[in-house]
Amino acid sequence: MEELKPTLANSSPLTPLGFLDRAATVYGDCPSVIYEDTTYTWSQTHRRCLCVASSISSLGISRGHVVSVLAANIPAMYELHFAVPMSGAVLNTINTRLDTRTVSILLRHSESKLVFVDHPLRSLVLEAISLFPPNTPTPLLVLISDDAAIPAPDISFCSTYEEMVERGDPEFKWVLPENEWDPMTLNYTSGTTSSPKGVLHCHRGIFIITVNSLIDWAVPRQPVYLWTLPMFHANGWSYPYGIAAVGGTNVCIRKFDAQVIYGLIKRHGVTHMCGAPVVLNMLTNVPNNEPLKNPVQILTAGAPPPAPVLSRTESLGFVVSHGYGLTETAGLVVSCAWKPGWNQLPATERARLKSRQGVRTVGLSRVDVVDPDTGKPVKRDGTSQGEVVLRGGCVMLGYLKDPKGTTNCMKDDGWFYTGDVGVMHPDGYLEIKDRSKDVIISGGENLSSVEVESVLYTNAAVKEAAVVARPDEFWGETPCAFVSLKDDVAPRPTEKEIIEYCRRKLPRYMVPKTVVFKDELPKTSTGKIQKFVLREMAKAQRQNYTVGCIGRCPTQIFSRTSIPVGVLM
Repeated sequence: MEELKPTLANSSPLTPLGFLDRAATVYGDCPSVIYEDTTYTWSQTHRRCLCVASSISSLGISRGHVVSVLAANIPAMYELHFAVPMSGAVLNTINTRLDTRTVSILLRHSESKLVFVDHPLRSLVLEAISLFPPNTPTPLLVLISDDAAIPAPDISFCSTYEEMVERGDPEFKWVLPENEWDPMTLNYTSGTTSSPKGVLHCHRGIFIITVNSLIDWAVPRQPVYLWTLPMFHANGWSYPYGIAAVGGTNVCIRKFDAQVIYGLIKRHGVTHMCGAPVVLNMLTNVPNNEPLKNPVQILTAGAPPPAPVLSRTESLGFVVSHGYGLTETAGLVVSCAWKPGWNQLPATERARLKSRQGVRTVGLSRVDVVDPDTGKPVKRDGTSQGEVVLRGGCVMLGYLKDPKGTTNCMKDDGWFYTGDVGVMHPDGYLEIKDRSKDVIISGGENLSSVEVESVLYTNAAVKEAAVVARPDEFWGETPCAFVSLKDDVAPRPTEKEIIEYCRRKLPRYMVPKTVVFKDELPKTSTGKIQKFVLREMAKAQRQNYTVGCIGRCPTQIFSRTSIPVGVLM
């Protein structure tokens, strides 16, 4: 056959930025963003993004420079997902719940040239920059304010966001990537297991994951999407670009409040929303809440959601879809594709099946569970554990300035090694059992903290639960459960009662030997429970509690203290 080569007509770089141009043409008069009493149309959002991109370029920001954003889920945060890469720069959204020192480290590591700062975070950023070593270049700062009339408060800020909108060129010719492999976003991992890493994604990867996410979730034209998922978290799983592609309406909120969420669903006719399993838990714990009049599609990911939480959420009228992804994949690449026959099963069995992560999405080439030492697939029996590996066009370019870290997870065998432990069921569905660091080895037996947590969540008194390894002189490690109880529970169960409850439902070696009651469990801003914090607490308590033991060691009751919990916005 005659060999034909690519031409300019068929090799234009893939980028999701063109979705905004199309939305302005097709859905120009339709609402694009709603925030409190403000509503923009897609024509207005398109114009504002071009103006901001123009203003960014006028500051000397050019192709490949990093532009950072610290902001809640407000209109400016949405617009900057387009405006920054439209200027040719790389978008870096930073977790708003990080401490000053960490923000300072990330700004220096990324060599950020410009930072957009939400006004409640002004002091945080100024303090972070004050920690820069002498003679280190500092980024320009732009203040985002809800009140457009408020000027920049001091010389630390070169402009306000609305000033950049006003002085920008609405006819700006946005900067196309020279190559679809050009970096587009830089996201730092949430740090649930280790120090944050800078994940680089290219235009091609974000394009693929965006289209992939729309297809897999079957998002229709013009949905009403409520931003309960922080946009700084993996760029809102790439849905800022996806909602533009289908001409939907973005309902923005500064803070997550379950009562407020129900009000917004009713007021705006919300059809879709996303969030970590903790979001489901919070929605189901609103007192005296009535089921929704119209179903709302809710997509959850971030940790294996306990089956009881899934069941309670669906009883309120939410239609839960469950998936799996990482910052390194820019969105969900595995989903629990639902089979029609499963609808005939009992509710408890449906919830159990839905708690599995599922099968690869259409945009991912392959997913498997392999022995991390040999690279060979484990048996598809639902019990043989191995490391989850992925392959596809939405996998990251690599970690910024970390070739060793990139090589460790993207090996010569062509797989991206996730660090997650899972099993493959006979029907080809993947189920995550743990992070590799969360597996507990007790007396030579590997036990899954997720399985123990799932049992704890079936207890009607339990609001949140997390299980980690606690060092043990005899067993090596034993499961230690951290539990927060529902506010209206009376009488409150004791440690002994929780342990006995688990003993009736779990093999003896999996039963927690220690239960720690907490008002709240420590979380990242995206709702993931920070198990590395709990592991350190369990380890510290064990070091302060030394007792000789033979066989099963006695349990230890910890003091009841409050831990600050990261909110979702």
